Amino acid sequence: MRARVMRVYRRMNKRRDLLKALPNHRLSVEKPVAVNQQWSSDVTYIKLGRRHVFLAVVLDLFSRRIVSWRLDENLNAALAKGALREAFATRQPGSGLLFHTDRGTEYRAQKTQAFLSQNGVRHSMNRPGQCTDNAEVESFFKTLKGELLHATSFVTMRQLRKHIKDYIEGFYNSLRLHSSLGYRTPIEFEGIN
Repeated sequence: MRARVMRVYRRMNKRRDLLKALPNHRLSVEKPVAVNQQWSSDVTYIKLGRRHVFLAVVLDLFSRRIVSWRLDENLNAALAKGALREAFATRQPGSGLLFHTDRGTEYRAQKTQAFLSQNGVRHSMNRPGQCTDNAEVESFFKTLKGELLHATSFVTMRQLRKHIKDYIEGFYNSLRLHSSLGYRTPIEFEGIN
């Protein structure tokens, strides 16, 4: 009697090359001195009943303003690209924008990369194991979950979307003071600079 060994795993080199992470360009550039120079983005999950939904945001690193956001039931490239497309429609940045993200496949997807190249955006990604490279967005998610979502349960997507919209547009961008901005709101900080 002899054991049969079956090949369980086969490396897909071609696929891996397509999804390689990009370098972290934020390490070599100065802090932004105006809006639309550097944006950062990430996705987080939010509990909705017995399932999770996903929130993608795009944040301007100059003013800490949430430029756009998108809420969806699926974590995929369409979620990230939708938030990014909305940010471009809202702010219309010039070419040369630095867009920093984590190393998620939703940002490495071909559709997302094509959109970034088409708009003259330089894409930057976190170093492996360094979530602090994207600290501003992670800080926003911590604030959102602590101030809005903690000890609150939402039943419907419509209810959650309304609360997130009210929080971002009615409080975070326009009323919440940020110590990194000299205790000003993101909208106020953009107005005086």
